[in-house]
Amino acid sequence: MTTTYTFDVFSSLDGFGSATGNWTGYWGKQGPELLDHRLALYAEEQRMVLGATTYREFAQMLAESTEGSEVRDPWVTRMRELPTTVVSNTLRGPLDWPDGTVAGGDAVEVVARLKEESPVPLRSHGSLSLNRALMAAGLVDRVQVTLFPVITGQSGTAPIFQDAADFDLELIESRTLDGRIQELIYRPTLHV
Repeated sequence: MTTTYTFDVFSSLDGFGSATGNWTGYWGKQGPELLDHRLALYAEEQRMVLGATTYREFAQMLAESTEGSEVRDPWVTRMRELPTTVVSNTLRGPLDWPDGTVAGGDAVEVVARLKEESPVPLRSHGSLSLNRALMAAGLVDRVQVTLFPVITGQSGTAPIFQDAADFDLELIESRTLDGRIQELIYRPTLHV
């Protein structure tokens, strides 16, 4: 029996995972409903799966942040407390992550093995190139997009699905948070 794998990502309307300039995290659109929902989502037992780049970015942001900043929102603190596998052929442990381990080798093989062995669901936040490869291999069961009401055509960075394969998406859940943020959960199927 395999466990589920969720690719969890924040996005602007035009498909960017972040932006430069004067945009802040969450593009400045977060509200209490989103933050409470995220904390409840991460309160569930699960294992995080991160790529090396995302791990490095998270570790650096957390190290440079102060208590009470949005980088240290309660859901982010909870995410960091979850058991985490960082898929990397360049990092070596120990990691600056309380329950983090490094798994080297082919990412598809690593995650396929985790799906078979993990007693809890797997979730990845960000890790764009890792998750594009896992989607192409058919290992992503759910794509959870939190869509913020912004267009970052000039300042957008990290195009989420750049160079991804083609997928049909079945909407399995949706909600509006804080009256302006959409959470859309899809089941992806490779389009052939």
